[in-house]
Amino acid sequence: MSPTRRVHGLGSLAAIMCTALLPAAVLAQGVYPEKPVRWIVPWPPGGGADVLSRMLSPYLADALKQQVIIDNRGGAAGNIGAELMARSPADGYTIAFAYSGTHTINPHIYSKLPFKDSDFAPIIWLSSVPQVLVVHPSLPVSTVKELVSLSKARPDQLTYGSSGNGAINHLTGELFNMKTGSRIVHVPYKGGGPAAIALLSGEIGMIFGEPATIVHHVKSGKLKAIAVTSAKRALVMPALPTMAEAGIAGYEVTSWNGVLAPAGTPGEIVARLNAAFNSIVAAPNVQKRMLEYGFEPTGGTPEQFSELIRSELAKWGPVVKAAGVRVD
Repeated sequence: MSPTRRVHGLGSLAAIMCTALLPAAVLAQGVYPEKPVRWIVPWPPGGGADVLSRMLSPYLADALKQQVIIDNRGGAAGNIGAELMARSPADGYTIAFAYSGTHTINPHIYSKLPFKDSDFAPIIWLSSVPQVLVVHPSLPVSTVKELVSLSKARPDQLTYGSSGNGAINHLTGELFNMKTGSRIVHVPYKGGGPAAIALLSGEIGMIFGEPATIVHHVKSGKLKAIAVTSAKRALVMPALPTMAEAGIAGYEVTSWNGVLAPAGTPGEIVARLNAAFNSIVAAPNVQKRMLEYGFEPTGGTPEQFSELIRSELAKWGPVVKAAGVRVD
C-alpha cells in the first residue's frame, strides 16, 4: 500500500488488513514448488540440449529445493517434445528446453506444426551456441577451401548429418551449399547425439554440430574441426576461423537455447524460475562449465527471451524459403 494513501474508517482498515494477510494465508497452504519439476528435453540423450539440461538441472534442484527430472522426448526435430510441453498443465511443474530450430525454424518448415508460439511462456534465454563444421578424419580436407574444392570434384558424393529435417544444423548445411555452390547430401538423424555417433563411425563425412556434441572428440583427434559458423570466433575453440574468415562472405549461423513453460503459467512462478536460472548461469563455476562445452551464457528477462524468439522467427523465414526446405 502506498504510504500516501489515506484509510477512511475502521471498516476500510480491516478490509485492507485482511487483504494484506491473504498472501500469507495462500503461502501457508502451499509454496511452489511442492513436488518434483519435470524438465522436458525435446531431443535424445547425448546431444547439446541434453548436455546443457543435465549440466544445469542439479543447480536448479538446489535453488528450488526439489528434484528436477530430465524427460528426453526426441523426434521430429524437437516437435514431439514441444507439443508435449504445450499440452502440459500450466502449473510450473513442467518446463521445457527451448531450441532455436524448434521454435523459430520449424514454424516455417512444417505445414502442420502441432504447437504455436502463443502456447508457451518464455522463462529465460540461457545461451548462444555457434555451430562447428566438423569432418571425419578420413575426409582429406583441413580447410573450408579444401572442402569446397572436394565437394565440387565429388558432387552428391559427400554427406553431412543433422539432428533432423529442418533442424538448424540442417539449414546450416543448406546455407553452406547455397553460398559455395557445393552439392553435399543431407542425412537426417533423430538428434545431435545420433548424428555425432554416425560421424564417429564414418557413416557420414561431416556435421555442423554444437560444440557440446563434438568438442571432446575433436580434442581426442577422433574428429577434425574446420570452422565455426558464428560472426565471431567461438570462445570454446578460439583457434578456429569463422566461415567469413575462411572465405564465405555473409555466412553466419548461431543457435540459442532457453527455457519455456506452458502459456498461462502464473507470473510469480515464471519470475521464480527466471531468478533461479539467472543466478545459476551467472555463477563463475557454471559459466566455466558451459563455456567448456561451447555454450556462451546469456540470461536476462522473460521479455528479452520473447523478443529474441520474435526476431529469430523473422530471420529464418527467408532462409527456409530460399533453401526450399519443407516437411509435410
